[in-house]
Amino acid sequence: MVDYIGIADIQRLLADIGLGPFIECLAGQIEDDYRRWGEFEKSARLASHSAAGVIELMPTSDGHLYAFKYVNGHPRNTDEGLLTVTAFGVLADVATGYPLLLSELTLSTALRTAAMSALAARWMARSDSRVMALIGNGAQSEFQALAFRQLLGIEELRLFDTDGAATAKLMQNLRQMDGMDGVRLTRCAGAAQACAGADIVTTVTADKRLATVLTPDMVTPGMHLNAVGGDCPGKTELHADILRRPDARVVVEFEPQSRIEGEVQQMPADFPVLEFADVVRGIATGRADAGEVTVFDSVGFALEDYSTLCLLHRMLRERPGTGRQIDLIPTLDDPKDLYGGTLQARRRLRRAA
Repeated sequence: MVDYIGIADIQRLLADIGLGPFIECLAGQIEDDYRRWGEFEKSARLASHSAAGVIELMPTSDGHLYAFKYVNGHPRNTDEGLLTVTAFGVLADVATGYPLLLSELTLSTALRTAAMSALAARWMARSDSRVMALIGNGAQSEFQALAFRQLLGIEELRLFDTDGAATAKLMQNLRQMDGMDGVRLTRCAGAAQACAGADIVTTVTADKRLATVLTPDMVTPGMHLNAVGGDCPGKTELHADILRRPDARVVVEFEPQSRIEGEVQQMPADFPVLEFADVVRGIATGRADAGEVTVFDSVGFALEDYSTLCLLHRMLRERPGTGRQIDLIPTLDDPKDLYGGTLQARRRLRRAA
């Protein structure tokens, strides 16, 4: 039997723990795993692109546990009443190859993306950052807002989306959300207005095209930019001149993948970037001074899904009744007799009935 966590199980778990505390716990797990960077097998995700979107596989292993995530990104899905992003994942034992956990990762990916954003900002943003512009108010926006409130103590959110209904949805959800009490919400007429006075700017838009959500005139010294929406070839959010600023420091998750999918796909191959693992391990600095512009060029990396699956599996074991088990793998008296132990055995049971 294999442990299984579905949507209902995640809902119960989050109701028990709380969204904010779960995100903070997940951020800690991700940080611990990034400190073990050298132990992991690393590769850019395998992507299958179509005119409608992308389907990806994201694997990694530390030699003891293996994890992969299946995830899609189809921006036009919402026109048909479908989610833009769905995902599931598997955690397996390297020694036997047996799966240990099959889990939903649609909701969990939203949580881990937000946890990673806020974790990076804790290393890169100014410590006195309290105002965040949130540009793109779709499915990921609530999680980003809560993560930055939980981990950085954000006090004001300046909101903008080209779809006014998305901003209205976000404001309504945030006003009802535990952990967001006292946060000022400002609805803005454009990206420039949202950025005015912001310490942190998070862009999390969904258009699958070469976009310019932020232009150089919107960026001021000392800002931290959390670029989340650009996550595949041809999909960016920042004007290239922002990255070229002499006072800009750009941090990525896994450089070979980010060169293909991130904001830095716009730049030449020798454009300098830092990997987040080097920041948390003390090899590199996330911010040199208060006037520096820091950019976290986030595309999502398999290690973060590994961390999520490990945390979920541990929580499942610590909280009996949280998840379930499914017969994904047959249990046999004789492991060399797959036919006799499954198909033939079923025929015997039917005859007996």
